[in-house]
Amino acid sequence: MSETSATTYHFVAASESFLTVEEPLEEVLRERVRYYQEQGKTIDFWLVRQPAFLEAPELASLAARVPRPAAAVVSTDGHFITFLKLRLEFVATGQFSAPSGSIADPLANLG
Repeated sequence: MSETSATTYHFVAASESFLTVEEPLEEVLRERVRYYQEQGKTIDFWLVRQPAFLEAPELASLAARVPRPAAAVVSTDGHFITFLKLRLEFVATGQFSAPSGSIADPLANLG
């Protein structure tokens, strides 16, 4: 049996309507995709609607501050998440490792 090493994921989370309707997040993500394509970089961020990782026990206190239904931008790049936090302002931020006992799939949703 081979052991899979966990990856650290960083995220910003907020209500789904805040991230997808009230804020120009789509524009920011589209620009980031364009930049990555120009640089030949692999996409390392994802928009997850109703993220299952917020149900993990270790994120319970943070998740309690996020209105539902929630959405999150998840990335392996902590600097990008810091940029989003500064840009979006009213979001919760955190990080987790996956796969783990409580988070099997970092991009899974509850829907």
